[in-house]
Amino acid sequence: MGHDDLIRQRVLVTGGAGFLGSHLCERLLAAGHDVLCVDNYYTGRRSNIEHLLGNPRFETMRHDITSPLLVEVDQIYNLACPASPVHYQFDPVQTLKTCVLGSINMLGLAKRTKARIFQASTSEVYGDPLVHPQPESYWGHVNPLGPRSCYDEGKRAAETLFFDYHRQHRVDVRVVRIFNTYGPRMHPGDGRVVSNFVVQALKGEDITVYGDGDQTRSFCYVDDLIEGFCRLMNQDATIGPVNIGNPGEFTIRQLADLAIELTGSRSRLVHLPLPADDPRQRQPDISLAREALGWEPTVSLREGLARTIAYFDTLLGERARI
Repeated sequence: MGHDDLIRQRVLVTGGAGFLGSHLCERLLAAGHDVLCVDNYYTGRRSNIEHLLGNPRFETMRHDITSPLLVEVDQIYNLACPASPVHYQFDPVQTLKTCVLGSINMLGLAKRTKARIFQASTSEVYGDPLVHPQPESYWGHVNPLGPRSCYDEGKRAAETLFFDYHRQHRVDVRVVRIFNTYGPRMHPGDGRVVSNFVVQALKGEDITVYGDGDQTRSFCYVDDLIEGFCRLMNQDATIGPVNIGNPGEFTIRQLADLAIELTGSRSRLVHLPLPADDPRQRQPDISLAREALGWEPTVSLREGLARTIAYFDTLLGERARI
């Protein structure tokens, strides 16, 4: 517990109705804070926060952070941004605007209110890495012109803004680089590998594996990730960037096999060509998180996947009844 956990704070969560945002809102309310959830519902969903609406310390506002926001807060978690290729490539200009203009607006708010501000950055800042696993000191290997660049370069520019506001205006910043995260409330149509495989397995459809399935990913369960966020936010020694993710590395094929096993599905694997700029390897070096925050993931892939499957099973059941 950091000192900030003990004091009731007014906390703004942008993207608060999203997958990660809704879990963070829940966690902050449980710690006794007042939470203002801001979302434009581009990828966030009301159903993710419905169960929080009765809480008198929870408030929600429809707003796009590419426009300024005037509120009084003590802490800001900036999570607003479509985060899967399907969503961020649908309107790449808006994605870049959310990263850049959104960061400028939130940093301006932090500067005015003297709030501590957190940026949800991404492992995508490393691009298709030439260094494995990726430490925070690695500058990355990024294509500035490809279909994923709106997100990769948007998030890189956002980090630049955070550090410049810190140096130039003494804004109190924290920056986390998020690696693949999964869990309940993932968007079923986000095109991410965990949600794709789970939905396909539950429906008994063919499981689509891009390439040979030997590319690796590291999967962090959402509760572990949110714990990392709060630990970084509630300490004073480290501003980041800090990698938060699970260093356990799995091939895409191993994930598909586990999804089939845990759902008892009859799905078969079907191989499709790899999309552009798809990284071959992704694995965080979390030495800094271990050292500075005493953080490491605790939920195994098997356990986390079982909880995620239960969520999607319910979701698909509800949709079938409509």
